Amino acid sequence: MPLVLMYHSVDKYDTDPFQITVSPGRFAQQLRWLAERGLTGVSMRELLRAQAEGGTRGLVGLTFDDGYADFLTEVVPALLRHRFTATVFVVSELLGEHNVWDADAPRKPLMDADGLRWAAEQGMEIGSHSAGHRSLVELSEAELWHEAATSKATLENVLGEQVSGFCYPYGHAAAREVEAIRRAGYSYACAIWKSELSGRHALPRTYVGDRDGPLRLRAKWARHRVRWAR
Repeated sequence: MPLVLMYHSVDKYDTDPFQITVSPGRFAQQLRWLAERGLTGVSMRELLRAQAEGGTRGLVGLTFDDGYADFLTEVVPALLRHRFTATVFVVSELLGEHNVWDADAPRKPLMDADGLRWAAEQGMEIGSHSAGHRSLVELSEAELWHEAATSKATLENVLGEQVSGFCYPYGHAAAREVEAIRRAGYSYACAIWKSELSGRHALPRTYVGDRDGPLRLRAKWARHRVRWAR
């Protein structure tokens, strides 16, 4: 299983109660750490294509949940400087709005439709983070299908291209949710933790935060290799 890093927001901040924000300086350091080790950050689309062809050596998946507007101003320029790419998972019914699901957190603006198209033009992959950022395990069958299928259709209409990836809000997914995402036509989906469901539609990822300097990144890299060597 290739290493996949899970980010959210990259921006300057005063408070960050859910530890989802990485400062621009720290993010630049993290990208340099990858590049100095001969590693290339790529989108999930590129990583899975390489895996199918038997060649993920030297590749690390980069993912960004929620679709914050700072993906355009802070993340994409930093990635392009290293010739990296990434996947950003967006909430289709909240384009151009803000993170309403985090009532107790600082307000963060989300990308709008024009921003999505611009990011895609820069080589970034756009995936779905559901329609409304709701925990899928708490939903009825009809609500679950709406979150999965409607978000895919909406984003494909915005982008004019196929949307192949999904990311479970909060990482919440059981067998029912994994099957629904598969039936909705996604070719892969990202979770958070390794579990009995781990596979193409529940890909585990490694959280990265503002505290992750070179030593912590090295430890996370080593932990990933040990975990998946079993």
